[in-house]
Amino acid sequence: MSAVLVPYTAAGEIDWPAVEAHVARTVAAGLTPAVNMDTGYVQLLAPEDATKVLDLTAAITGGAFVAGAFVADGPGDPFDLAAYAAAAGAIAERGGTPVVFPSHGLNEQDEDGWVASLAAIGGEVDRFIGFELGPMFVPHGRIVSLDAYRAMVAIPQCVGAKHSSLSRVAEWERLAVRDAVRPEFRVLTGNDLAIDMVVYGSDYLLGLSTFAPDAFAARDRAWAAGDPAFSELNDLLQYLGQFTFRPPVPAYRHDAAMFFELRGWASTDRTPPDVPRRPEADRAVLADIATRLDALLP
Repeated sequence: MSAVLVPYTAAGEIDWPAVEAHVARTVAAGLTPAVNMDTGYVQLLAPEDATKVLDLTAAITGGAFVAGAFVADGPGDPFDLAAYAAAAGAIAERGGTPVVFPSHGLNEQDEDGWVASLAAIGGEVDRFIGFELGPMFVPHGRIVSLDAYRAMVAIPQCVGAKHSSLSRVAEWERLAVRDAVRPEFRVLTGNDLAIDMVVYGSDYLLGLSTFAPDAFAARDRAWAAGDPAFSELNDLLQYLGQFTFRPPVPAYRHDAAMFFELRGWASTDRTPPDVPRRPEADRAVLADIATRLDALLP
């Protein structure tokens, strides 16, 4: 699964043809689009724009997509089941699978409350994906204990969970829980600093793959075929991840916008106003990586 960046025009408006093209590009590569995630600025989108992203993604994919079920709240707000049910329902009715995006109300509970809230969401939809998002991504992010993770895995409607702690050890521990408790459960790595977690049994839902869904798909095919080209592609893509996901981590989205512009997928590197910016010097490094990627791809 690959998160989808939302490009912007020079005027600061969403570039809808570029969004549509990138969803289609992701599908053509053989990956499942993940829209309205952190990579797609879900916290910053107007509700009508988030809905438009869902509609165009559903039209392109026929329902084979995942999307963030986002609830906007503030510190101290209670968990809002009705709002989560509405957000998840809007995704499910278009054929997609909701990813329960963190909120203050969800993550400020104790762990029993956190698990109970996810179970309550499971009572509203047939299937959903959980989401541990570290605080390096959003201030209200949270990585739970293994006991809470194990309880989440036991929720029947929860078919997998994205894990974004950027820690190999934490993810290896979750893979062990998955293997012991529910082998069909999908541990979706969100570790953009260790994208080879797939060789240990993780699946992925990455922001990094939005930079190059074609290269990620080629890497995946090489791994499946036992082709040593996997290592060359993985090494270069990991270099891209280490560079672009350096602190402040949320600025990776500006690097992605620059990379889109370099690859001809966007007309500008504009991002929403609240997204941290990278220095212009990043552009030369990104251009070098793009050139080297092109040399490795068929």
